[in-house]
Amino acid sequence: MIDDEGNQLGILPPYEAIKKAREKNLDLVEISPTAQPPVCRIMDYGKYLYQQEKKEREAKKHQKTITVKEVKFRINVDDHDYETKKNHVLRFLGEGDKVKATIFFRGREMTRTGLGRQILERLIKDVESESIVEFRPRQEGNTLHAILAPKKSDKEREKEKEKERKQKADKAAAQSAVSPSEPPAQVAKPAS
Repeated sequence: MIDDEGNQLGILPPYEAIKKAREKNLDLVEISPTAQPPVCRIMDYGKYLYQQEKKEREAKKHQKTITVKEVKFRINVDDHDYETKKNHVLRFLGEGDKVKATIFFRGREMTRTGLGRQILERLIKDVESESIVEFRPRQEGNTLHAILAPKKSDKEREKEKEKERKQKADKAAAQSAVSPSEPPAQVAKPAS
């Protein structure tokens, strides 16, 4: 048996253990029932449950939920529209979200699925420095879609930004050290 301060009290019969717990106005909690003899601890069980719940809530706060953003294309997309949507994809990937690029085919467009595949392949090629392809373009019914995931995790992006800041600070410090306020001293040449 272990008391509320973490000290071992040794092996006690159950009624004595309960008596000691009640004297301190606490609960007797069985920690390891399979051990020989079973291990019990005197503690405030309500407080323990509250602290466990608090830890779980704190852990949930630090979790990043991954959302899938969808960008829709048509097979007759113009260059400017394509560039705009590509920039949206890059922004979503930069924020750490996955992107689902979708092309819908209507009516006779179903005979031109090759054009849709070319658009998605072009998008994958254009954003390959920022993304990983989770699903290559595949067709389901009248839609063709591909899923892209960000290449770097949030922690890696933060480290990269921190490294860039340090490099800028070091560069600024080096430039201020190279260009002192006094002009360099003239070296006299010996007369020959």
